[in-house]
Amino acid sequence: MRAGILLRVWGHQTGRIARLASDLVDALLPPLCLSCRVPVDRQGTLCAECWKQVDFLGPPHCACCGLPFSFEMPEASLCASCVASPPPYRRLRAATRYSDISRRLILGYKHGDQLHMTPALAGWLDRAGAELLDDADLIVPVPLHRWRLLGRRYNQAALLALALGQRRGLAVATDALLRTRRTRSQGGLRRRQRLTNLAGAIIVPEARRALVAGRRVLLIDDVVTTGATVEACSRALLKAGAAQVGVLALARVFTAEN
Repeated sequence: MRAGILLRVWGHQTGRIARLASDLVDALLPPLCLSCRVPVDRQGTLCAECWKQVDFLGPPHCACCGLPFSFEMPEASLCASCVASPPPYRRLRAATRYSDISRRLILGYKHGDQLHMTPALAGWLDRAGAELLDDADLIVPVPLHRWRLLGRRYNQAALLALALGQRRGLAVATDALLRTRRTRSQGGLRRRQRLTNLAGAIIVPEARRALVAGRRVLLIDDVVTTGATVEACSRALLKAGAAQVGVLALARVFTAEN
């Protein structure tokens, strides 16, 4: 009984300290919109104008790849592409459509050292991928090659994976996947070229196979374009014995190819 009371008191005090710390940060560093930098009411948010420009994704969509449908469909409906050629992952979900504002946010986060955005972006992922997170017991980020990681200094997918793991109390393995060679940039490549570019380049290292085997893995990426990268990662995880793979991304590009 006494222990329970002490825990409740400690929890109350901890919450109070966190609120005071947040108020202090707001006082010293007034909160600004993550996109346009105008003042907002709290840290890690968008202003009303920028929020209206974000195209958040949701139903109705393909039950497998998350491709939006233009009209209501039964919940388990699949798009024509997934029927004709089922992807290796079980489900893919993205928080937003890749648009001008999401592009600006993601590029700033990816290349501009704007790491303060991590909690907010992880929150977007949490909402978009709630069902996938409920069905996962290991979170794995899409890997960067070591030379690209050295140049960028951090892997944005790994930071998001760690933030999600902390929010959900899930295990995270940032080194479960490895890029064995430095592939050319995927930008500007068509789907077939991307698949060729990635062939054999992503593996689960022998030392991490036991960690992956039998686990329900949730793969984290920032942007899904043609899906070639997340498919290569999914195949590597399944080859290492993963029970299933889900994919969760911040944004998705929609083209004639997907």
